[in-house]
Amino acid sequence: MSDSIPDPQLFINRELSWLEFNQRVLDEAADPGVPLLERVKFLSIVATNLDEFFMIRVAGVKQQLAGDVVELTTDGRNPRAQLTAITERVHRLVMDQYSLYRDHVRPALELAGIQLGARESTPEIARRIEAYFRQDIYPVLTPLVIDPGHPFPHLKNKSINLGIVFESNREESGIGFAVVQVPQISARLVSSGVGNSGRSWLFLEDVIARNLSLLFPGRKIVSVAPFRVTRNWDLEIDEEEADDLLATIQQELRRRDRGNAVRLEVASDVDPRLLALLRHVLRLDEGDVYAVDGPLHLGDLMSVASGDDRPELHDEPFTPQVVPPFRDAEDPFALVSERDVMLHHPYESFESVMDFIARAADDPKVLAIKITLYRAGANSPLVRTLARAAENGKQVTALVELKARFDEEANIKWARALEESGVHVVYGVLGLKTHAKVCLIVRREVPGLRRYVHLSTGNYNPISARLYTDLSFFTARPEIGEDATALFNLLTGYCEPPSWKRLAVAPLNLRERVIELVAREAEHARQGRPARIVAKLNSLVDEKVITALYAASQAGVDVDLIIRGVCSLRPGLPGVSERIRVISIVDRFLEHARVFSMENGGEPEVYLSSADWMPRNFIRRVEVMFPIEDAKIRQWIRNDLLESQLLDNVKARDMASDGSYRKRSPKPGEAPNRTQSKFMERAKVRARASVWSVPPTPFRAMPNEEPTLPPMPEIPAPPRVPKHRKKPR
Repeated sequence: MSDSIPDPQLFINRELSWLEFNQRVLDEAADPGVPLLERVKFLSIVATNLDEFFMIRVAGVKQQLAGDVVELTTDGRNPRAQLTAITERVHRLVMDQYSLYRDHVRPALELAGIQLGARESTPEIARRIEAYFRQDIYPVLTPLVIDPGHPFPHLKNKSINLGIVFESNREESGIGFAVVQVPQISARLVSSGVGNSGRSWLFLEDVIARNLSLLFPGRKIVSVAPFRVTRNWDLEIDEEEADDLLATIQQELRRRDRGNAVRLEVASDVDPRLLALLRHVLRLDEGDVYAVDGPLHLGDLMSVASGDDRPELHDEPFTPQVVPPFRDAEDPFALVSERDVMLHHPYESFESVMDFIARAADDPKVLAIKITLYRAGANSPLVRTLARAAENGKQVTALVELKARFDEEANIKWARALEESGVHVVYGVLGLKTHAKVCLIVRREVPGLRRYVHLSTGNYNPISARLYTDLSFFTARPEIGEDATALFNLLTGYCEPPSWKRLAVAPLNLRERVIELVAREAEHARQGRPARIVAKLNSLVDEKVITALYAASQAGVDVDLIIRGVCSLRPGLPGVSERIRVISIVDRFLEHARVFSMENGGEPEVYLSSADWMPRNFIRRVEVMFPIEDAKIRQWIRNDLLESQLLDNVKARDMASDGSYRKRSPKPGEAPNRTQSKFMERAKVRARASVWSVPPTPFRAMPNEEPTLPPMPEIPAPPRVPKHRKKPR
């Protein structure tokens, strides 16, 4: 293998691998062992995922084609071949999705007393629906006829519309066209108000279609079909030219709804003349059209799953547990000053993280709080806590990432609210997204200042913390505190990076550090010492890291990878990756933690990170990786977290070298091992315990310091990073 020109046959296409992940999600929707409304959720997630895929990834490929870009993917495809492969795979996926809905999920819902879509109705039901239409829907509709005086209207991204064909004496063809946009301010699923305790639903577009005669009086309607347009939704921002990043992003958010169309979803019985018109005005090819036999955008079925509380149709309820040692600690700072603490979300409650920061906001000994916010959520209590800390006179700095995709508007809102409350808000480094999850608290103690650091694999978002599996780490280790201080100084004001003591930081040295650790395992193997790599990630795409893993396998290193989503590495290739195994776990909670275990010749090391092994994380984002130095926590991660997941025989799937996956099941006589269920039970046991079994880890005291923030030491001639983004005016 050449380091400079990797063999394309050694890599799996990123986009196709991502689509295979969605196939695994769809397989969960097809699993009769999964409670019915949980199956509906998985079906909905696939639809939502495909929306984002088209808005960003497919839109990007189409932009490459429009710009005559000839850059090849890692598996050797040009943009045209890439788009062709994507189109073929998505069409198969959508066909499977709707077959599952039509032939299995919908009939199962009906057996459970949940009716979706139009049914033969009694005159009483028809009158009731018409009354609802006249009172609540008709006043907000705008029928748009298409003719020379009325050009084709702009169709909003992801909006559902009705395309109408009607007879017209004005046109040579004898037909005319009109469009009615289904209002997004109204719930799409409308209760028919008949029986089943409100579990009979109509789609709003069907309600409108039934009453089109009120919108087009005197017109003879030939056909009507719902359709939905997906547009390029990526932001294009020239940060070098933007004096005010917040204002620039706000402007781009208003513009992006007019992005080029990239997909058309339409009912399978659409009038061919209407379809031809839509393709023409949207400039879409035949492959961009997805004709479906069922309701458009099954993502809206999430409201059905969430709105029915019958326990037999859902997973067994689980409440994240507040566990020792935080539960029993009168002073969480005294606790963390003595030992490192690890929490496993969502099994162990994220409220412990929120409470730790809230204590800091009100503690008179706390001088400063610094935090990175990537996806804080729509109604974050953390933002209110930071505002209160500033009002209490603390120096509060929040690095708000305005370019967090699909969360731009929420983050702009929080940035303004924080600034108004006295928080010093910055927007990171020019040209980079700040994806690291770090909170630094500086507290005046005896004999001097002490730094408390929270590092995490997941966001400071209490909503996603109940849905994603992540690891939270609290420490007062001085060298990690010094690195965290240096990181915030780098992000808020300095242009020269320090020499990191414990952290590895992208885009400075994270990729190099990962490759160095992999190469070290290879050398251990060559010397006959214990060598093994276990890595748990969302995605593995980076060519250089994959090449290093191939080299490690060839040197004799056993490599076990737990990759939830995209994996461009091919395991099990003779002479290349025979010692590499890859599994994916898709279950109730979204696997999100990034964890790396290195055998290191018999002296194991464990690292956590905010970063996946992807070029964007290594090059275009600010990320951190940090070591777990507490022996007990390290042992739990290696033996209980990683090894347990590697042995999962209920929700794990083994990846083959061609990129396909095969679901595991218990062998004869083998007990089921569903790791997420085990972690839920572990959290309940811990919550019932009076103390935690991990003993304190001693720390050396920080030297005496004046009660001011320590300056970052001068570092001789390090490499430069992109200049800091100026604070908006």
